[in-house]
Amino acid sequence: MSYTLSAADKAAAQTMRDDERFNHFVARVCEHQELWILTDEHGCMMLTSDDDEDCIPVWPHPDYARDWAVDDWSQCKPEAISLQVWLARWVPGMEEDELLVAVFPTADATGVVVDPYELKEAIERKQALGRRN
Repeated sequence: MSYTLSAADKAAAQTMRDDERFNHFVARVCEHQELWILTDEHGCMMLTSDDDEDCIPVWPHPDYARDWAVDDWSQCKPEAISLQVWLARWVPGMEEDELLVAVFPTADATGVVVDPYELKEAIERKQALGRRN
């Protein structure tokens, strides 16, 4: 179940730099054990990065995904993926399909585009830090 996102939180996220949104994404995903994608009747939505690479965009909360789903994406709905399923199935599958992850894109920024295993490592580092505290 997703947490409540305040208007102030949403506004703050829009002003973050890409690296800050990446770190915010990792922290929220570790805290809430889920992340969000956009889907339509054909499945998971993908985008093409500035470098012409196919990416799956992900967000830490459904409201961010919903805010991004405009124009060509207006038929899309946010869908939760548990962190456990993401790490076990999505990361290896994306790697096999040569897909990247667009972490926490906003209306005017693609987000940080990374290899799925890079994101997995960032999440695992954050989880390890959490266990030590």
